Amino acid sequence: MTQPSTLFDKLWSDHVILERPDGTALLWVDRHFVHEGSHHAFAKLDDRGLPLAQPDLTTGIADHYVPVRSSVTPMREIAYMLDTLQRNAKTHRFRLFGQGDRRQGIVHVAGPEQGLTLPGTLVVCGDSHTATHGALGAYGFGIGATEVAHVLATQTVWQHRPRSMRLRIDGTLGPGVGAKDIALNWIARLGSDAGHDHAIEYAGSAVQSLSMEGRMTLCNLTIEGGARTGMVAPDETTFAWLKGRPYAPSGDDWDQALERWAALCSDADAVFDREERLEAADIAPVVTWGTSPEDALPITATLPDPGAVAEPSRAKRITAALDYMGLTPGRPLAGTPVDQVFIGSCTNARIEDLRAAASVLAGRTAKVPGLVSPGSQAVKIQAEQEGLDRIFEAAGLEWASAGCSMCVGMNGDRVAPGKRCASTTNRNFRGRQGPGARTHLMSPAMVAAAAVTGTLADVRPLLQGRAA
Repeated sequence: MTQPSTLFDKLWSDHVILERPDGTALLWVDRHFVHEGSHHAFAKLDDRGLPLAQPDLTTGIADHYVPVRSSVTPMREIAYMLDTLQRNAKTHRFRLFGQGDRRQGIVHVAGPEQGLTLPGTLVVCGDSHTATHGALGAYGFGIGATEVAHVLATQTVWQHRPRSMRLRIDGTLGPGVGAKDIALNWIARLGSDAGHDHAIEYAGSAVQSLSMEGRMTLCNLTIEGGARTGMVAPDETTFAWLKGRPYAPSGDDWDQALERWAALCSDADAVFDREERLEAADIAPVVTWGTSPEDALPITATLPDPGAVAEPSRAKRITAALDYMGLTPGRPLAGTPVDQVFIGSCTNARIEDLRAAASVLAGRTAKVPGLVSPGSQAVKIQAEQEGLDRIFEAAGLEWASAGCSMCVGMNGDRVAPGKRCASTTNRNFRGRQGPGARTHLMSPAMVAAAAVTGTLADVRPLLQGRAA
C-alpha cells in the first residue's frame, strides 16, 4: 500500500531528480522569476559563456527598483539595473514584463495573475517572499544569488527537505479581520522562528473561505514565521481564479490539468511533523509594535512592559524595540500618532486589498499623507476602472504605479528617520523602510483607518454601515 502523503510530500516527490545520502535533493524548477537584482547571476553565466537552460521557463519582472511615481526620475544606478534586466532578457531570450509593460508588477503579484504560477509547480525567485505562490498549491521558495545562477544554467536547484507542519484555522473571521490578521496573529503567538525548517500547509474552514488574494497574503507572510514555504491545497476557488489567465492551460489542456490538480491535497490520514490550531473567532485586527513581525498585538491591547517579563533576554529585546519605535510600555496601541501611511507590496496590493482600503476611505479625508502603489499594472487598471484611484486621491493619498516601492525603499520611496508609518508591508525590521524608519504592519483596512484618524486605530467602528 502507498504511504499516505501530505501535499508537500507530493510536491517534493514530483520534482526530485536525485537525492544525496545527506537528504538534500536536486529538484526540477518549473518556474523561475528574475528581477533587477538578479544581474549578478546573469554575470556569472556570461563569465562562463553559459546559455540559459530553459528560457521559456524564465520570466523577468521589473519590481524592486522600478519608480512608481512619474514625478520621480530614477537614479543612475537604478536606471542601469533596469536597462541590464532588459539587455539580459534580449540576450538570453526570456519573457520580460519590464517598465512600461501592461503585465509589469511585483513578481509575486504579476506572476500568479498572469497564470504562470500553477498548482503543482515548483517556483523559485531571488526573493524571500516567493512562498506567496504556494497559495495556488505550488511549492514556492526564495533562493540566493548563487542558486539563481545555478537555476539559470541548469533549471534545477539543490534543497534540503524541510519538515511538514499543518496550521489549521477554523471558524468564521469577524468584521474587519482578514488574512493579514491571521498571519500576524499566528506569528505573534508561535514566534518568528516557529516555522523554522518547515513547510507549512494552511488548512481549516477559515482558510478555505479566503479568496485567492487572502491566501496569497497568508502564504506571503509564512517566511516571517521562519518557515521555508507556505501552501494551500488548490480547490474550486483556485481553479475559478486561474481559468482564463493568459498563461494558464486552456481547452482540453485545462480539463486534463484540473484532473491532476484535484489530487493535490494531503491524504486524510497523512501525518505531519507538527500540527497547530487557531480559532478564527479569537483573531482581532492586529498591529505590530516592535521591530519583528512577531511583535504584534490586537489593536485593543496595551504595549508590553519589559519590567513584567521574567526572561532577561526577552525583556531586553522588548526594551530595545520600544526604544527604537519611540513607544512607552503599558500605553494603549490605539491612539498612537502616525506620520504617514503606505498601501502596497507583494503582501497587500491586490485588487481585494485596494477595495478594502477604499471602503474605509470613501467619503473621508486622510489626516496624514500616504502613498498607494498597486501590486501590478493589471491591478492598477482594474482599480481605476472601479474608481478606487479617485477614492484614494479624494482622501488625499497619492495614487502611484506598480512596484515594490516603500516596502523596501530600493527605488527611493522611503520613510524619513524617526517618522512613523502605518504600512501594509511584510517586514518592520529596523531601517526596512529607510534608516530610522518606524514601521507598523497591519491590513489595508487598518492602514486606511490610520490614515483617516492620524493614529493607530481599530477599523471596525469605521466599517459600520459599509461593505467590509
